[in-house]
Amino acid sequence: MLRFLLRRLANYLLLLFLAVSLAYILASISMDPRNAFDWTNPNLNRDAVNATLTAYNINPDTSALTRYTRWLGMVSHWDWGMTPKGDSVNELMGTKVWVSLRLVTLGTLLGMVCGVALGAWTAVRQYSWVDRGFSLLALLLISTPTVVLAVVLQMLATQANTMMGYPVFEFIGETGQSDGTTFGRLVDRAQHLLLPTLSLSLMQMAGYSRYQRNLMLDTLGADYVRTARAKGLRKGKAIRHHALRNAIIPMATQLAFSVALVFTGAAMTERIYGWHGMGAYSVDSITAQDINGTVAVVAFSGICVLVGALLSDILIAAIDPRVRAN
Repeated sequence: MLRFLLRRLANYLLLLFLAVSLAYILASISMDPRNAFDWTNPNLNRDAVNATLTAYNINPDTSALTRYTRWLGMVSHWDWGMTPKGDSVNELMGTKVWVSLRLVTLGTLLGMVCGVALGAWTAVRQYSWVDRGFSLLALLLISTPTVVLAVVLQMLATQANTMMGYPVFEFIGETGQSDGTTFGRLVDRAQHLLLPTLSLSLMQMAGYSRYQRNLMLDTLGADYVRTARAKGLRKGKAIRHHALRNAIIPMATQLAFSVALVFTGAAMTERIYGWHGMGAYSVDSITAQDINGTVAVVAFSGICVLVGALLSDILIAAIDPRVRAN
């Protein structure tokens, strides 16, 4: 199994290098960091701006190949460069990643666990009122845009706060006012985290439940499940040890890659709730003509995909003995 994982890791690292290099070349060709400055301002020192962009290795007047060679030297020392305005991309990324990590982790875990469990549970009760009810609710959530769901949750939270006479739900920014104590700060963060976490988890729960339900229905009718039942194995044990275990194998890949992409895929949720994480930064870096920031986001996304792919391989190897045998 170790040899299998090392071989996969080498392939993923090569693909990551190619993807990030291609992203840098495309960003260098298509973006012009000079547009981040107001060139209509007569007081703008154009020579100083060009000199600064050259020092930051993002001046379009320098050939893309030369900039790419210099950029490789910088990245080899884990220096992702500067933005056109002079901010360190390393520092920005460090801040944004932790913001997204606080926002995404709980919502993703809740969405995955509850979605898989709900999908398997409704599959066992196919065509019952429970199955039909949760299927309708899941399809309704899937068809609802993220911005609509977030706004509806904010409206409901506002009504709940009014009814209770206390702002239980806070949904603008990461933090607000607290009494200054450690417990007070934790409560304040939890209040601001509740609605965006609920927004993320509901969308993911709906999608995962539909995937898992369909996969579970395929395995419930499989010959090996019927054979296990015919040999006297109890229904619950046959479902857990045979049907569910085989139905989770395709979901392992889906779950792992979803974890990887949710960091940059929560841009709309971050915008609505005032969180300044990786999703919002990915949009801001593109609109600001920030070559280094855009490439850093692509690299982070690629690393997340790499980690997700490895997690997928490990999960599949742990679940499927055929992979371990090979």
